[in-house]
Amino acid sequence: MLFFAMVAAQAQSLAVPEMSVDAHVESFIKSLTLYLARFVEAGAALVIGIASLRSLGSYFLNLVKGPAEEVPREEIRLALGRSLALALEFELGADILKTAVAPSWNDVGLLAAIAVLRTALNYFLERELESARQRSLQ
Repeated sequence: MLFFAMVAAQAQSLAVPEMSVDAHVESFIKSLTLYLARFVEAGAALVIGIASLRSLGSYFLNLVKGPAEEVPREEIRLALGRSLALALEFELGADILKTAVAPSWNDVGLLAAIAVLRTALNYFLERELESARQRSLQ
């Protein structure tokens, strides 16, 4: 009897501990957040792809119309710029989601650097869009 108790105790110590309900919920939320971040990144890529195709299509369509009309390069560029600004916002959101799951100091520093770069890009893009709007109103 003592032998069986010792074997059972040893087997129990070697067994993989079961995860608590909290650990399961935490694991589920982390997985869900990472899938959501991937979905948002895919959305940003889709926005960039569609905007690029639309801009190319507009450009070539205006070229085919002939020399009588000038290709509205600024309008095409502004439409593409607005879409790129939107995609940058999506990418920043995805980075925030990924960092929220497992933040290390390295991840937080990387997120800060990415946020600064993307915010600067977005700022200058918005300034360019506003400048173009002002020129079109004159």
